[in-house]
Amino acid sequence: MKTIITILFAKLIRRKNKKWISNPVKWQAKTFNKLISSASNTSFGKDHAFSKIESYDDFKKQVPIRDYEALKPYVDKVVAGEKNILWPGKPLYFAKTSGTTSGAKYIPITKESIKTHVNSARDALLNYFLKTKNYNPVNGKHMFLQGSPTLEKKNGVYLGRLSGISAHYVPKLFLKNRKPSWSTNCIDDWEEKVDKIIEETVGEKMTIIAGIPSWVQMYFEKIKSQTNQDVGTLFKNFSLFVYGGVNFEPYKSVFKNLIGRSVDTLELFPASEGFFAYQDIPNQEGLLLLLNNGIFYEFIRVDEIQQENPKRYTLGEVEMGVNYALILSTTAGLWAYNIGDTVRFVSIAPYRLVVT
Repeated sequence: MKTIITILFAKLIRRKNKKWISNPVKWQAKTFNKLISSASNTSFGKDHAFSKIESYDDFKKQVPIRDYEALKPYVDKVVAGEKNILWPGKPLYFAKTSGTTSGAKYIPITKESIKTHVNSARDALLNYFLKTKNYNPVNGKHMFLQGSPTLEKKNGVYLGRLSGISAHYVPKLFLKNRKPSWSTNCIDDWEEKVDKIIEETVGEKMTIIAGIPSWVQMYFEKIKSQTNQDVGTLFKNFSLFVYGGVNFEPYKSVFKNLIGRSVDTLELFPASEGFFAYQDIPNQEGLLLLLNNGIFYEFIRVDEIQQENPKRYTLGEVEMGVNYALILSTTAGLWAYNIGDTVRFVSIAPYRLVVT
């Protein structure tokens, strides 16, 4: 029954997604207009005359490229509990990440942007099921190695790591199949947590395992040392490894050795600032750039980024094979924000990229 529901839902989502995949530039224009109108009465919107912005050229004149340090005066007001600063109202969460120059970074996540994180992860899995016809994982246990879902509160807004925040939004369809237990997920000590996860997963019908490769590698190594078995032998039904955040190439041979056989992989491109792309064709280079997630993308050529006023490119202007810095404006209130990642397009129909 669960397989049938998954197939029907996956086909529905595929039909919906075809709308923006087949009209990418139009969809970006729609997103741009919605973002500007939604935030025109915020402090940032007033400071940058959003009410007078009628085109992308106006936006470029009014809103310079910023990194976290440059946006921090606004973020600090949001963190202090002020409303309507970068986006209407207050955010639901702050995703706490490590900053390079100013210590911790607090990235706002709003009720609009959290939906895109959840839906994008869901769509990536549903797309995988449809493309591979491998529905076996649906009926097994799924394990996501993640940060603690225990959240602090800062001036009325919940604060935690993105993976911990995401733990509160597991789709009901997969909730009963989730590992580890909530109490184990809340353990702060990493060694203790991994030992407890092993205790809860060994002997279970594990089908999907997800997480940052370095974390999952530690989990696999501990399993192998404790059971003296390859992960693929112990988990006979394990067929999909989902990862994101790093280049998997250096881990490939290590994982194959630990698992003892081949399993499918699914690459995602999530960050605290948004969920940007996922691998939509198995075993093929390139991640589908997501245009249904409330993000307006701009790009700056890496070889031009040190110029005083580097040219800003919209999605319709990018070329394949060029290294670009990724610039975002989002429903979380990040505006012309340089996330610090660089990408290269390997396809423009549809738009697929690799993280460089």
